[in-house]
Amino acid sequence: MSREAILARVRAALEGRADVAHPTTFESWGRETQADPVEDFALLFAAAGGEVVRLETVAEARAWLADFRAAFVGVVVGQTVPDGLDLGLAVQRALPEEAALGISLARGAIAETGSLILDARDGRRVQLLPPTHVVLLARSTMHRTMADAFEAVSGDLGSAIGLHSGPSKSADIGQILVKGVHGPGRVVALIVEEELA
Repeated sequence: MSREAILARVRAALEGRADVAHPTTFESWGRETQADPVEDFALLFAAAGGEVVRLETVAEARAWLADFRAAFVGVVVGQTVPDGLDLGLAVQRALPEEAALGISLARGAIAETGSLILDARDGRRVQLLPPTHVVLLARSTMHRTMADAFEAVSGDLGSAIGLHSGPSKSADIGQILVKGVHGPGRVVALIVEEELA
């Protein structure tokens, strides 16, 4: 069937249908929130099985990462992780499918859902293949609502944006919860007060 024939069938099917108004801007899930959006994010992210570490400075983040990564053989670092936080040559580099630890940079986070915003430009394989994933997050990129977050990233979108709310998990088989099914089984959000760039 040609393209024109398909479009003609679609147009015929749509004839006479009433126009549907745009649903307007999504405002909020309507749940009670804390004064500090980081507290909301941490509460929901932890409830979904994620871990949250809060640090003041980039130097503290670098030291924490160096100490944390010592327990892993093979590390892969996302392409958008700032120089200095990638741990330079001290990291034993690995391919994403072989790495025990992935380190990424979040575009931001959403307090009302406890979700990290990850950009495909950082490297989806880095974000999904290693069993443990550390996600760096500057506090300034924490957004109270999903609408705020989408507005903030709308001017600079990669090929895909992923919302990650803790480790991958599924209870499809026998209703038994299993972590790490479609992505990392352990996700740590490392929130830094200072700017990361």
